[in-house]
Amino acid sequence: MNHRFGTFALTLCLGLLVAAGSAQAELKVGDDAPAFEMQGSDGKTYKSSDFNGKQAVVIAWFPKAFTGGCTKQCKAMREQGDKLRAYDVAYFTASVDDQPTNAKFAKSLGLDYPILCDPEKSAAKAFGVVNAQRGVAQRWTFIIGKDNKILAIDKSVNTTNHGNDVAAKLDELGVEKKK
Repeated sequence: MNHRFGTFALTLCLGLLVAAGSAQAELKVGDDAPAFEMQGSDGKTYKSSDFNGKQAVVIAWFPKAFTGGCTKQCKAMREQGDKLRAYDVAYFTASVDDQPTNAKFAKSLGLDYPILCDPEKSAAKAFGVVNAQRGVAQRWTFIIGKDNKILAIDKSVNTTNHGNDVAAKLDELGVEKKK
């Protein structure tokens, strides 16, 4: 075997092994949810540890502020929020946009909940939602239980009915309503 080709093949194989080893397994129902700390569109910082004792935390990732589908999704969470607020949950939408952008977006939509901001993409990567080709988040929603286990993942979000869909899933999962 040619020495140059052998060295190239060995280097290629090692590179593929390193890449495979560093690839994070996709999160699934029953997994521990990643810890997160993100600034909200309201300027406050939200950490996963802030929600100990809540029946569930909902994080609805969306690709980009001020785009059609994301506007529909965020508005649906606002317009259908009364159904979500019936449960003992904290709920958010989230994107990799920066805080000033999401603050303007939230204000433009009159949102009554904060958008979580992850411009460094650290939480988005931990949740496995970064679209490698576009560099934005996938439109996926996670419901995290009080034991920090992922209860549900929605990868087929209906943007116009998302608040109702999340509330129905909370009901299906047996998440307690507020007393």
